[in-house]
Amino acid sequence: MPIHKREKKTVVLTPPAYHVAPQRRCRTALGQACTPWPTWSCWAARSQERRGRRRMAKMRAVQVSKPQGKLELVERDVPQPKANEVRIKVEACGVCHSDAIVKFGAYPGLTLPRIPGHEIAGRIDAVGANVTEWKPGQRVGVGWHGGQCFVCDPCRRGQFLNCVNAKITGVTFDGGYAEYVVVPHEAVARMPDDLAANDAAPLLCAGVTTFNALRNSGARSGDTVAVVGVGGLGHLGIQYAAKMGFRVVALSRGADKESLARELGAHEYVDTKKVTAAEGLNALGGADLVLATAPNTDAITSTIEGLKPRAKLLIVAAPFEPMTTSALPLLSGKTIAGWPSGTSIDSEDTLRFSARTKVAPRIEVFGLDRAEEAYTKMMENKVRFRAVLVP
Repeated sequence: MPIHKREKKTVVLTPPAYHVAPQRRCRTALGQACTPWPTWSCWAARSQERRGRRRMAKMRAVQVSKPQGKLELVERDVPQPKANEVRIKVEACGVCHSDAIVKFGAYPGLTLPRIPGHEIAGRIDAVGANVTEWKPGQRVGVGWHGGQCFVCDPCRRGQFLNCVNAKITGVTFDGGYAEYVVVPHEAVARMPDDLAANDAAPLLCAGVTTFNALRNSGARSGDTVAVVGVGGLGHLGIQYAAKMGFRVVALSRGADKESLARELGAHEYVDTKKVTAAEGLNALGGADLVLATAPNTDAITSTIEGLKPRAKLLIVAAPFEPMTTSALPLLSGKTIAGWPSGTSIDSEDTLRFSARTKVAPRIEVFGLDRAEEAYTKMMENKVRFRAVLVP
């Protein structure tokens, strides 16, 4: 009888479906690639992530909750950057007169509560999707101009400062009176390593405003540039004008400002308590450019007669009251113009120039818990010359 050999069958055991290795490996709690097979550390990491979402990290911030309300210190969730945004760990934030827009709810479409502050210096802490030019750890600053739409007519012409949909730091989105701030990536400026954050903060508003106005004024090295006011803007305008090679004339009321003006770089000083601005300037041969940094109509208009023919009056601090002047002096080609501030690349240029030439603001430093005090002193002109909040 034939003997039939029984064939051996090979049985392949496959793990249950829930053990199949995921196509995309997860990460362990230490940030290392997980094994293809789930391990305890894999589940621990996921659990930790879920708990983190339930307990959002908190930060201190100063906000305005209602029109004409006080600056109040509150606890908020640390904001998360979305696509095309970066998060900055704030090291310093300047206090500016323009913050009154938020305090009084004076900006069209402003929503409250809002965290003010548009003179921000710090380090990038995190970046959102699509951000390739910025990395965590970089020293950066953010100013008034918080970004543009890129599609309106001014933007398409490269006139980003005139964007009809412009974003304003601390006004249309939360600003730097906080430990962290999230901003559009196009609003960020690089900050030199040898520039202290406390000094950099005011340069991102008062600094870029005066620096950018001077370099776009048309004045040439050797020209006579008169700076009206020796205050928050003026004390920087004098320094920049001197470093740019202009003959600098400082104008202010009272002899007590003369020594400071000359220390900042002014070559001449006109005490407008003794003579009018026009008389003082004409005695020096007239001005090729007047940079008006004090929002006082009389102080501004009184300089027009002291301009040379075809010279310019450039206003960077605008008073709310109407300005009245005769048109007759303008027939010699004199012009009156204004200058707003600058974009992120202008801020970057300002910081770089300031670091190289040792231009620095005079500051008073306050903690976040003293924001209301800093704002009040600034509005009462009791700060010499810029107030800076430090988290």
